Amino acid sequence: MVAGSVSLEVLPDAGALAVRAADWIARRIRARPDLSVLVATGNTPMPTYARLAELVAGGELDASRVTAVQLDEYLGLEPDDPRSLRAWMNRTFVRPLGITRVVPLDDPATFGAALARLGGLDLAILGLGPNGHLGFNEPPSPPDAPTRTLALTPESLQSNRAYWQGLAVPTHAITAGMDVILAARETLLLVGGAHKRDILRRALHGPETPDVPASFLRRTALTVLADREAAP
Repeated sequence: MVAGSVSLEVLPDAGALAVRAADWIARRIRARPDLSVLVATGNTPMPTYARLAELVAGGELDASRVTAVQLDEYLGLEPDDPRSLRAWMNRTFVRPLGITRVVPLDDPATFGAALARLGGLDLAILGLGPNGHLGFNEPPSPPDAPTRTLALTPESLQSNRAYWQGLAVPTHAITAGMDVILAARETLLLVGGAHKRDILRRALHGPETPDVPASFLRRTALTVLADREAAP
């Protein structure tokens, strides 16, 4: 695919989406074993990562040379805090896939320098926020929004409470910028559930606008895998 091309594939359900997404990612890793990958957390990609781990455990995939790049993180947590997004990425993607190369997201300058040494991102794996956010790039986020620290919006605090089991959600975070995400050579957007149907429609068919940051993904080589409930 080339930048500015969009492919949408609709799968019957979340299970089929995970199998298809894992196969899609595995083919990229086999073609380029030293793939650099921006890794989203959140609930949607977890079955895909579990399927990739099965392929690795079964000897069908070697991901040991992949570099995992962190997408976002709360501020104020230790790196090994089980509630941190880095710990979540390590539990579900890095360790199960046997990956040893990780670019953490600690501060914008260090992160940018590490990406430059990598030669940029080969692949961005993303989920779609209920308001069209990517990472913590909340609306409004223009396409040149840089990697930065920011205060979380009330909408983000509310949507992230589900992951915190009654504990207070950190109020500040750091995110890879829209400029980093949009510069990836390929993008895979995973979308599941009826509650994402309208925002996916706006991202794919509405105007490009900072009010729906995901709408700018149409400038990239974008593959969207959605289950039937999320299909616009």
